Amino acid sequence: MASVLIIDDNEAMREGMAITVARMGHEVTAAAGAAEGLAAAKRKRFDFVITDLKMEGQTGIDVVRTLRAADPAAVVMVVTAFGTVETAVEAMKEGAFDFIQKPFPPEVLRAKVEKGLEYAASQREVARLRELNRSLTEDATPRFDLDAMVGESQAMRQIAAAVRKVAATDTTVLVLGESGTGKELIARALHDLSPRRSGPFVTVNCAALAEGLLESELFGHEKGAFTGAIRRKLGRFELADGGTIFLDEIGEISPAVQTKLLRVLQEREVQRVGGDETVRVDVRVVSATNRDLAQMVREGRFREDLYYRLHIVPITLPPLRERPEDIGLLADHFVRKHAPRINRKVRGTTQEARKQLLRYRWPGNVRELENAIEQALVFCEGEEIGVADLPQTLGAPRNDAVLSLPGGELSLTEVLEDLERQLIARAYEKAKGVKTETARLLGIKTSALYYKLEKYGFIQKGEATDEA
Repeated sequence: MASVLIIDDNEAMREGMAITVARMGHEVTAAAGAAEGLAAAKRKRFDFVITDLKMEGQTGIDVVRTLRAADPAAVVMVVTAFGTVETAVEAMKEGAFDFIQKPFPPEVLRAKVEKGLEYAASQREVARLRELNRSLTEDATPRFDLDAMVGESQAMRQIAAAVRKVAATDTTVLVLGESGTGKELIARALHDLSPRRSGPFVTVNCAALAEGLLESELFGHEKGAFTGAIRRKLGRFELADGGTIFLDEIGEISPAVQTKLLRVLQEREVQRVGGDETVRVDVRVVSATNRDLAQMVREGRFREDLYYRLHIVPITLPPLRERPEDIGLLADHFVRKHAPRINRKVRGTTQEARKQLLRYRWPGNVRELENAIEQALVFCEGEEIGVADLPQTLGAPRNDAVLSLPGGELSLTEVLEDLERQLIARAYEKAKGVKTETARLLGIKTSALYYKLEKYGFIQKGEATDEA
């Protein structure tokens, strides 16, 4: 139930509208003139206001101007028997949501009220999200410290320097690298070190949604746009207004979505699915992929004009195997991060364990290393992680005291799981982290692959999808 204020000095018209709106299930307050209506609006905040245009004393334009000055989010519709284009334009310039000319049947009024309340609800949700973001952010202090990008390799030092320079601009950035290298971490740094840090940071995993759902998620939809669209929904671009949107796995989007995304980047406006009007958005775009987009352009699978729109400033993250000097630092970092949570008093890794970490190729990159350290902490009983504590898939023997059966042999289930994980690791590396190609090499569905990647620690929990 919403609260609706109706202002009209014609008693019959006022009561007729009040009855129609009340029958919709809303709470109605009726006022016989502008002064009475504005006084009611001072005592209470209404979800929707309907005001007549021609009234004695103050006009409907005055009502719109006063209400919008007090509350820029106020949603007001003007009703008049003197409908002209000039009057409608004047009302809209003052911030009126809509304009309706008398006489009108009850069903028209109901449709207008329903549309206005949907718009009011979407505006409240945007305001709530922005207020939440502001409450979690100190406007003057960046939330991200580049020191959190653990690494002493030359490549990581260069990336940190590039992020500092690019963050101060509004330039579109494309982050390249294999899965698990930390692309979202870079996107977060670009936002938190930028002038947009007090605005929202919105993430979209483009590979996790089917084409139709992704389009609705990015651009929003109107009520009735498709089966199940029971109300208007704002897209991620609208929710990111004033901030940054991070489009992860951008190489997975379909040609149709590529076309619509290109228009957003060019015009800085979105059109909701099933809608006719466009909405201006002020958004910084950061995208990421583990695909070779240039090769996809040559093969005709990715739009060349969109590629150049996204590829203004590329930042390439090297795989972990190409910066072995960072492995030990990262391992110690993850020990400090997870040991307190797991309730382990572990201060690092033994020299032998560190050599074992250096021998492994890390197809899952930093994410796989973090999961391996977390798993090792579970089995570690000393002050340092030893070789026996590391996952067997790293080429280290398991700690038999923890994982063996009474007879001293591993169970069949454990042996099969180890073999399965090794096969997935090889396929994942061969496919360069592309999940659809990994699933093809293994001969399984993508949905099954997501489950197994999560199970064995290649991706974080929550990234899995029902995508088939």
